[in-house]
Amino acid sequence: MSKKILLTSKEINIILRRLACQLIEKNLDFSNTVIIGIQPRGIYLANRIKAILEKEYQINAVKLGFLDITFFRDDFRNRDKQLEANKTQINFLVDDKKVVFIDDVLFTGRSINAALTAIQSFGRPAEIELLVLIDRRFSRHLPIQPDYRGRQVDAILNEKVKVCWTEKDGEDAVYLI
Repeated sequence: MSKKILLTSKEINIILRRLACQLIEKNLDFSNTVIIGIQPRGIYLANRIKAILEKEYQINAVKLGFLDITFFRDDFRNRDKQLEANKTQINFLVDDKKVVFIDDVLFTGRSINAALTAIQSFGRPAEIELLVLIDRRFSRHLPIQPDYRGRQVDAILNEKVKVCWTEKDGEDAVYLI
């Protein structure tokens, strides 16, 4: 199996800072904005974005939650491998807030569709935006597009984009496999 590096650790760090700046441009003080990492792999990106906002830009009002979409997916019963549920951690109201979903890779759009359904259990957001590190733009099954994207990747269907995070995988990198 061949592996091509799409993003190095340095490139990821540059992109994360750019994404944080784009969020600041649209939200300023974050008093009416919450960020929600999509379980399982969006939580690493969400934690990193929150840390940059707090440490580098002194924005301390950022509310961060994690959303498990396992049982909201339209394919969770059709998989060969049984899906493992993660823990949803949202300890704030989303009613009338701008919600920014954060995920590592936007592929078919089905995970985001599940997130749109799942978030309704926590209230009615005023607006929902999507931030992704990697946008696989030619693989969409649903009409879902990111508001903030780190990098667009043109990959054919049998290719896989793997995002590695130091916290989980021991390195920061993005590979095309």
